[in-house]
Amino acid sequence: MMGTLPPEQNTLFYEFCLEKHIPENHLLRHIDSFLDFDRIREHLEAHYSHTERPSIDPELMIRMLLVGYCYGIRSERRLCEEVNFNLAYRWFVD
Repeated sequence: MMGTLPPEQNTLFYEFCLEKHIPENHLLRHIDSFLDFDRIREHLEAHYSHTERPSIDPELMIRMLLVGYCYGIRSERRLCEEVNFNLAYRWFVD
């Protein structure tokens, strides 16, 4: 539907900013301030295919492993579940 929504339908939609829900002093904010993945991405670029199915972003993998290390999550399956549920983890892995 194009145009404006009826007034009763506007209450169904809201704006949610993940950035506002992570405290300034959170551990992952401090870690994030030191991370720069430009060189890592540049270094690993030759190892990723550009013609086949897209690979997992190396930055995402490293960020998830950092979350697992910092919070003692040893299982990759459990780590994926935690990133889905925890807002701070989700913010960190972007």
